[in-house]
Amino acid sequence: MIGAIAGDIIGSIYEWNNIKTKDFILFSDRCFYTDDTILTVALADSILTDTPYVNNLKTFYRWYPNAGYGGGFHRWAQGGSFEPYNSWGNGAAMRISPVGYAYNDLDVVIEKAREFSAVTHNHAEGVKGGQATAAAIFLSRTGKSKNEIRAFIETRFQYDLSQHVDEIRPHYKFDESCQGTVPPAIRTFIDSTDFEDAIRTAVSLGGDTDTLACITGGIAQAFYGAVPETIQQKVYSILDERLGEITKRFMRRYCGER
Repeated sequence: MIGAIAGDIIGSIYEWNNIKTKDFILFSDRCFYTDDTILTVALADSILTDTPYVNNLKTFYRWYPNAGYGGGFHRWAQGGSFEPYNSWGNGAAMRISPVGYAYNDLDVVIEKAREFSAVTHNHAEGVKGGQATAAAIFLSRTGKSKNEIRAFIETRFQYDLSQHVDEIRPHYKFDESCQGTVPPAIRTFIDSTDFEDAIRTAVSLGGDTDTLACITGGIAQAFYGAVPETIQQKVYSILDERLGEITKRFMRRYCGER
C-alpha cells in the first residue's frame, strides 16, 4: 500500500509538467499527497475498521476537500446521494491497492475490487481497472512471475500489454480513463528492475503521472517485497498524522511491516 502512496507523492508535481525522463530528483520539496493517497487510505481504513467504503469516501473528502479530485467525484462527494455515478475514470484503480494485500484468495480479491470500485466507478471499464490492478498486486505478492502476471491480465481483462514502455513513452498523453491508465501502469511494472525504477519509469511516461505511479507503485511493492526504507521514511514525513497512522496500521496487519 505504501508503494502506491509513494508513487502518488513522487508523481504529484509532474502531472502538469511532464518530463519524459527517469532522471529526476525522487522527492522534490514541492511533492505532496493527492486524492490518490487520501482515497487509498480511506479504503485501508474501511478494511481495518469494517466501515462502509461509501461512507469513508465522503468522510475523507470532508477532511481533505482540496486534494485534486475529479469533477465527477467532487459533485458526488458534496451531494446527498450515496449511489454510484457510472465513472470509467482511473480513480477506481488508483485507490484499490489495499484490496490486493488484504485478501488471500484471487477470486475474493477480484470480487472485493469490484465491490469497492463500484461504489462510485460502476462503469464496466472503471470496475475492470480496479480489478486488474488488485489482481496484479495479489499475483505479485503470491510469487507469480511477470510473465504469468502479464498473461493473466491480458487473458482475464483483455488489456493489451504488448508494447514496451520505451514504445509507449513517446506518444503517451494525459488520459484519465482506466483503460488508458491501467495497461501502461502494469506494463511499467513489468519493464521495471526494482521498486524505485518502477516509479521513475511511470513518471517518465508523462500523462497523469501521480496516478500512473500510484498504480505502478502498489504492484511494484508487492512484487519486489518492500519499499526501500529511505522512501518509506520520506513518505511518512509528508503524510499528516491521521493518514500516516492508518497507513502504518494497515502495513503492520497486511504487509508484514513492524
